[in-house]
Amino acid sequence: MNEDQWVRAWRVGAQEPGTVLLDGFHALKHALRFGGDVRQVLTADRAALLALAAELAEDVGPALDRLAVELPEAELRELVPRLHPTGVIALAVRPTAAANLVALAHRPRTAPVVVLENPRNLGNVGAVIRLAAGFGAAGVVTTGVLDPWHPTVVRGSAGLHFATAVERLGLPDLPAGPLYVLDPEGADIRTTAFPDDALLAFGTERHGVSDELRARADHLVAVPMQPGVSSFNLATSVAMGLFHWMSGRPPGRPGPPR
Repeated sequence: MNEDQWVRAWRVGAQEPGTVLLDGFHALKHALRFGGDVRQVLTADRAALLALAAELAEDVGPALDRLAVELPEAELRELVPRLHPTGVIALAVRPTAAANLVALAHRPRTAPVVVLENPRNLGNVGAVIRLAAGFGAAGVVTTGVLDPWHPTVVRGSAGLHFATAVERLGLPDLPAGPLYVLDPEGADIRTTAFPDDALLAFGTERHGVSDELRARADHLVAVPMQPGVSSFNLATSVAMGLFHWMSGRPPGRPGPPR
C-alpha cells in the first residue's frame, strides 16, 4: 500500500470497537511480549525502531520486522494527539470482557486482584496497572465511569494491560475472594497477612472508599501515616499493599497463570 492507503487504513482501524492505541515503543513491546493482538504498527524510522528492539527487546524484533511500516513523521502527528518520542504508534485489539472475566474468576487464584473504586486520575490508573503486572497480580478491576483502557491509561501502564486482566465492573460483580479494603479505620497492615486470593480494594485519594464498599469488606486494613498526613498517592498505596502481600510469599512461588 502507499502512504495514503496506510493512513486511511489506520483511521478506519482506530474507529473499530475494542481498538487500543499503543503510543510508543514500550507500550508496543509489552503488547507483543504478552500476546496482544497488534494489528498495525507505524513508525517514523523503521531502521531505528528495529535497532531499539535489538537493544532493548530482542524477543519482539521479528514481530516488529513483520508489522512495522515507515511513514513521514508529519503523517504520524496527524494520527495521534501527541507523538511519543520513540516515533512509533500501533493499534491493537483489547481482550474481550469475557476473557478478562474468565481470568479474574480463575480458582484457585494464586495472586490478588486489585480493585480501584471509582478512580479519577487516568495516569494513576495506568501506574497501578503497571504495578499489578510487575508484582504478578491476577488483575485490576475498576468501578465507576473511568475507562481503564483509555489511551492515557494504556500509555501510563506502558502497555502492561496485556500482562494482566484489566476490566471495569460494578461492586456486586467483583470476583470471588476475601475482600481487604484499605481504610484509615482498619487494622494496622503490619498485623494482617493478605492471602493469595484476596481482593485488595482502594478508594479515591480525596474521599477514600464508599460506605457500600466498606460494608462489603471482610477486613479493613490501614497503612500507618504520620499525624497531619491525610493520604498517600493511589499508586503508592497499591504498591505498598502488593509488596506487603508479596513479602509473605515463599521466594520463587509461581504467580498467576497466563
